[in-house]
Amino acid sequence: MWSPDQYERFRSERAQPFWDLAALVERRPRMRVVDLGCGTGELTRSLHQQLGASETLGIDNSREMLAKAPSAAGLRFENAEIESFAGNNLDLVFSNAALHWIPDHERLFARLTTMLAPGGQLAVQMPANEDHPSHRTAAEVAHELGVEPRRSPVLAPERYAELLNELRFARQHVRLQIYGHLLPSSADVVEWVRGTLLTFYEHQHPRFIERYRESLLAAIGDQRPYFYTYKRLLIWAASP
Repeated sequence: MWSPDQYERFRSERAQPFWDLAALVERRPRMRVVDLGCGTGELTRSLHQQLGASETLGIDNSREMLAKAPSAAGLRFENAEIESFAGNNLDLVFSNAALHWIPDHERLFARLTTMLAPGGQLAVQMPANEDHPSHRTAAEVAHELGVEPRRSPVLAPERYAELLNELRFARQHVRLQIYGHLLPSSADVVEWVRGTLLTFYEHQHPRFIERYRESLLAAIGDQRPYFYTYKRLLIWAASP
């Protein structure tokens, strides 16, 4: 279950990677766009307006998130799984902080490529922070409590570059970027992760959040403020 209020506690920090990804997109006339994993749709509307798109469709599997979706001419939203979406002749397939929930990226990126029109663009941003204590601790607590740890499907940056070449994209941009977030305290990392990764765990064991909080603060200490580093992959490519 996704909580829009929990997710948006760090609204401005989560928005910055979206805009860094959007800056890679080349604006074209009357674009047909899909935003996979659009969340509340607020940023989707901004992208739609920035691009002057003809049509933009936002896809998200959370009814709670989509309950906040805005409206605009040419903009619509669907409650659906990314895995079941089958677009075609799209000028832009865009996804911000969503595809890391979906397995088998080699097959996934190949499928997304088939949705593009000639000259279409693919733009993807995904967290790649599995080695940070905020994520590593979640896997450790899962082992301790007898819960199956979540395995991230995110590949190494160089593999995405190779994959885009294999899929015959004419141009590409792949980078690993470190975002630094100055939080009021190290305890705020728990609240950050509760809006994302811990949605996978917290309903699987009644003590998960409690043990996670104890273990994480033991690992990173009680710091006020706390500088939280967060690695993300930004990927853009254009087909011939």
